[in-house]
Amino acid sequence: MSIAVDIERGFAPLAEAVEAGRIPGGVLGVVDASGQRAVRAIGQAQRVPVSRPMAEDTWFDLASLTKVLFTTPQILELAARGSIDLDAPLVSVIPDFAQYNPDNWQRRITFRQCLGHQTPFPGVFPLYTYGTDPNLLRHFVLQRDWRAGASVYSDINFILLGIALERLAGKTIRDLDPGPGFAWSADPAQTAATEHCPWRGRVLVGEVHDENCAALQGAGHAGLFGTVDAVLDFAQGALGSGALSPGTIDLMRTPLSSRRTHGWERPYEGWSGGELCTPETIGHTGFTGTGLWIDFARGRAWTLLTNRVHPSRHFDSGIFALRRAIGDRINKD
Repeated sequence: MSIAVDIERGFAPLAEAVEAGRIPGGVLGVVDASGQRAVRAIGQAQRVPVSRPMAEDTWFDLASLTKVLFTTPQILELAARGSIDLDAPLVSVIPDFAQYNPDNWQRRITFRQCLGHQTPFPGVFPLYTYGTDPNLLRHFVLQRDWRAGASVYSDINFILLGIALERLAGKTIRDLDPGPGFAWSADPAQTAATEHCPWRGRVLVGEVHDENCAALQGAGHAGLFGTVDAVLDFAQGALGSGALSPGTIDLMRTPLSSRRTHGWERPYEGWSGGELCTPETIGHTGFTGTGLWIDFARGRAWTLLTNRVHPSRHFDSGIFALRRAIGDRINKD
C-alpha cells in the first residue's frame, strides 16, 4: 500500500477527534525505509490565550519521546563504543549514587535495567515540589532512600540515565547536542501549546511541560522539542539509512520483557500502536500527546504529534483510543 493511501486512512480518526473537540490539533506523518513520506496537519496549535493554526512544520514538546529519541540512543551508542557496560551498575559512572549505604539496592541497578524499566523505583514522583535548584534536585534523586516496589514504568530510570550522560560528558543535558532537527526549547510562535500550568501560572509554549524536567533544567526523561520531519528523519534512520549504528538499532529491537525492549515498547494486547502491527514493531508515547512507532518488518514508521493537554490535562481527550485507531488504519492491508 502506498504512503499516500496509508496517511489518508490514518488521518481520518485524527480529523474526527479534532472536529469533535477532543484535541485542539495534530500532525500525522508516515515514512518508509526508502524515504517516501507524507504529512498532514489539522486544527489549532494554540487555543488560549491566543488562537494559532496547526501547521506541518509546527514544533512540539515531545515529552517522553525524549527517552527514545535522545537518551536511549545516547546510552546505546556509548555501550557500542565500549564507554559503558549495560550490565554494569550505574555506580560505575555515578560512584556517589546512594553513597551513604554501600549495601543499598540502588547501587546494584544497571543501565540495562533502567532502559527496560526493570527497577523498583516509583512510577511517579513530584521532584519539583522539593525545590527548583537543579543541582540540589539531582543529588536528592541520587541520595534519597527510595522505597522499593514493583517494577513499573518510571521516569526515575531515565533521570538517572540522564545524570550518567552528564557525568560522562562533563556537561548538563541542555548543553548536549539533542540531535539533528531537535532542540531543548522552541520558538513560541512556531510551537504547539501545552498546558496552563498551575505551578508556573501560565500556558506553556516552547518551554518544557514536564514539571520535573523544568525544575532539573534538563533531564533524560523529557524536554526534547522537534517537528514531525525531525521525528520521521529519526525513524527513517532507524529503518536503516541514518547515523545510528547497527548495534544500537539491534538493541532498540531486542526484547527485555514481554512489553519492552531497550528503551522502547513492543507490541502487546492493548498497546498504543494498535492490533495490526507486526511483532517487529517498536513504539513509544509522550504525555503531551505524542508518539512514534517503527515497524521493521514492513519497513514503515508513523508518528502522531498532538497538543492533547492544551489547555489542560484534566479532560478525556481520547488519545489512547486515537493512537490505536490510527495505527490500525495505517497498517490495514
